[in-house]
Amino acid sequence: MTRRQNLGALLAAGAVTVLVVAGLSNASSSAAPVNTSEPKISGTAEVGQTLTATTGTWTSSSTVSYAYQWRRCNAQGAGCANIGGADNSSYLVRKADLGDTLRVRVTAKNADGSAQATSNETAVVKAAATPPPPTSNGCPSGSGPIDVATVSPPARLLIDGQTSSPSVVTRSTSDLTVRFHVSACGGRSVTGALVYTTAVPFEQFSIPAETPTGADGWATLTMHQDRSFPASPRQQILAVFARARKPGEPALGGISTRRLVSFRVHV
Repeated sequence: MTRRQNLGALLAAGAVTVLVVAGLSNASSSAAPVNTSEPKISGTAEVGQTLTATTGTWTSSSTVSYAYQWRRCNAQGAGCANIGGADNSSYLVRKADLGDTLRVRVTAKNADGSAQATSNETAVVKAAATPPPPTSNGCPSGSGPIDVATVSPPARLLIDGQTSSPSVVTRSTSDLTVRFHVSACGGRSVTGALVYTTAVPFEQFSIPAETPTGADGWATLTMHQDRSFPASPRQQILAVFARARKPGEPALGGISTRRLVSFRVHV
């Protein structure tokens, strides 16, 4: 059978008509994506904050890929211009955006073409919020004894207790042992505070070396009777100056504290 006879037979069978109809059908189903819901932006329009964009909703008969372009617009959302390098689904708001609004343009693309849709504008970009200053009271958290290293201004040390041995100082008292209790942060005992003491006026008793407080907050210091005791034949009290400080801080600075106390004298 000749080619012409074959074509005739095909025409007679309607095969060509079927092929044409099938071709028309494929052409009608091939189309670029169509947007049915615009992209949306979530997040706070504030310098330093991150905005995130959705793709929006699209119809397509084949796989779609998406590209993003963030745009800076005026306060009314008009006069937009592309932002260089801002081509991801998220965007970190910059100082250059202050006073403007932002939009995102999404391009949807499939094998048959591409289309674009743009979001509504954000609120006008505002400056980054200024964080409030820290409100630390200088005290460590928790309860119970605290290490002096964990205490800082505005907290202060406090000498809130003292004892002596013997309880009454006489001419025969060669050694006087004094104890001072140091606290901070609402009465919590402080360990490691350096305590200094001296009798007033000077040269009644010796000046011992600074002594750290123990875990119970107490420091024990021994003073030796000196040549000027008693200060007078009718002396009734021994005045003692005491100071507590944090190691490494000035004697009269930081969280240091001072107190003048007295002990009974009988001469």
